Amino acid sequence: MSRRFAVLSIGTNSTRLLLADVEPEIPRVEVARSVGTRIGEGLGEHGRLAQEPMERTLEALRLFSREVKGHYVRLIAIATSALRRAENGDEFAQQVQNLIGVPLRVLSGEEEAIASYRGALTAFGTLRGERVGVLDMGGGSTEYAAGTSLRPDDLVSCEIGAVRLTEAVPALNGESGKPDDASFERARTLARDALEPLKQYTPVERLAFVGGTATTVAAILRGRRATIATHPLRREDLQRVLDRLLTLPLAERKKVAGMKPQRADILPAGIIVLLTAMDIVGCETAVATTSDLLLGVALQERDALAGRPEKHEGFRTSQAH
Repeated sequence: MSRRFAVLSIGTNSTRLLLADVEPEIPRVEVARSVGTRIGEGLGEHGRLAQEPMERTLEALRLFSREVKGHYVRLIAIATSALRRAENGDEFAQQVQNLIGVPLRVLSGEEEAIASYRGALTAFGTLRGERVGVLDMGGGSTEYAAGTSLRPDDLVSCEIGAVRLTEAVPALNGESGKPDDASFERARTLARDALEPLKQYTPVERLAFVGGTATTVAAILRGRRATIATHPLRREDLQRVLDRLLTLPLAERKKVAGMKPQRADILPAGIIVLLTAMDIVGCETAVATTSDLLLGVALQERDALAGRPEKHEGFRTSQAH
C-alpha cells in the first residue's frame, strides 16, 4: 500500500517539489522538481521580497501544485532563509497559503539543519556507529548537523549561501570576467568568518553535502545534467571545477556540460563555501546527495503522524529533545 506525501519548498534560489511514497522505511521518491525562482534576489540581510521574484515563485508553486494534485494524501509547504529574513515574509506566506491551501511553514535555521540531516542519512546506507556530518548549503544560509543517530548531537545555521556570497562579492558572478585576487580572497574570508561556528564541533568520519551547488558540481564532473542520487566529491574535484568556472565569462559558464544555466552565476560562490567547510571540519571527501531537506521533512511528518520514536538501521535510537 502506498502513502504519498508532497513537499513544496521555497528556497532562496530555487522552488522545489518532492512527491514521495512514505510507507516504506526509506521513502520512494516519485517526483522531484526544481526551478530557479531566486526569491532572495536583492533581499540583503533584512530587506523586502521584490515583486518579480515573488511572482516567479508563485507561478512555480502553481505549476507544481497542479502537477501533483490528486496524487498525495498530505501536502506540506516549507520555506527557508529568504522568508526568515524578509520584512514582508508574513505577507508572502499568506499569498502562498491562499494559492495552495495549506499554511507555509517558515523553518528556523535549527529546524532546517535537523530535517536536512534526517534526509541525508539515507545516503549513507547502513552505518555502525560512525559519526556523520551533513552540510546543507543553500542560497541564503548554510546548515550543519552532526551525530550518530537520527537526532543530531550538534547543529548550527550560518548566515551564508551561494546567492548571498555572490551578492556580497559580485566579481564572482562572471559578468565582468575573471575575478581579481582581492575579490577572491574577500569571498574566502567571508566564508571562513560565517562558518566559524563549525570549528567547535567534534570531527566526523563521513560527510554529506546537500543542495544545488553540490549536485551541480557532481553533474559537471559527470559531464551531463541528470538526476544523481549520490556522487562522491573529493576536495580536488571541487577545486578543479571552481578553477575552471572562474576563468569563464557567465555566458560560457552556462554552456558547461552538466551546468544548470540559472545557477551559473552563483556556483563559484557556492563551491567556495563547500571548500571552506571541508577545511574547517577536516574532511577531504564528501558525498553529494539529493536526499535532503524535503525528504527529511517528509520522514519527520510520517513519523510524527505515526507517533513512533525515531529509528534507523545502524543508528542508535535517539528521542527528540
